Amino acid sequence: MKHLALRRQSGMTLVVALVMLVLITLLAMTTFNLGKSSIQVVNNMQNRDEGIAASRSVLDEAMSSTRFFDTPNDALDQPCLNSNHRCFDLNGDGIIDIVTSLSAAKCVKVRTIKTNELDFGSEEDRNCSVGTSGNSGIVGSDKGNSMCADSTWEMSATSQDQQAQSEVQVVQGVAMRVATTNIETSCK
Repeated sequence: MKHLALRRQSGMTLVVALVMLVLITLLAMTTFNLGKSSIQVVNNMQNRDEGIAASRSVLDEAMSSTRFFDTPNDALDQPCLNSNHRCFDLNGDGIIDIVTSLSAAKCVKVRTIKTNELDFGSEEDRNCSVGTSGNSGIVGSDKGNSMCADSTWEMSATSQDQQAQSEVQVVQGVAMRVATTNIETSCK
């Protein structure tokens, strides 16, 4: 009788051990999958941040000159691939990692500056005057249009990561004072 009870106990121990082994294996696999998912999330965020940085870099380059409204389809100096494209090799291996394309800037709003709104203490405003004697701001002074306009532009750059096949678009507004002769041709 003792022999039969011992045999039954050793069988139960084996079953309990197998169940525990299955549970530990499931726990290990779940931990591995969670770690893998976390690494993918971090990698995706890094790709997104690199795309945003590339787009902002191209927008800053385009905004630093007036080429974006003078020649909107050729706003970047020394483009890669096609006009209005910039290529980035992030890790220095000679392979293009990100290609950023700049969309043509869109004129959103234009307001011609009145002569009496000019500040003749500013070089930029003096260049906008229409032969006035500098009496702007004085009651009764010339209230006609100056030779400058305040314009608001919408610029957009899209970056595509060549490895991850991800895409990020950054849209930015730009306010710029320009000559009214330029506005008439570029802001329609």
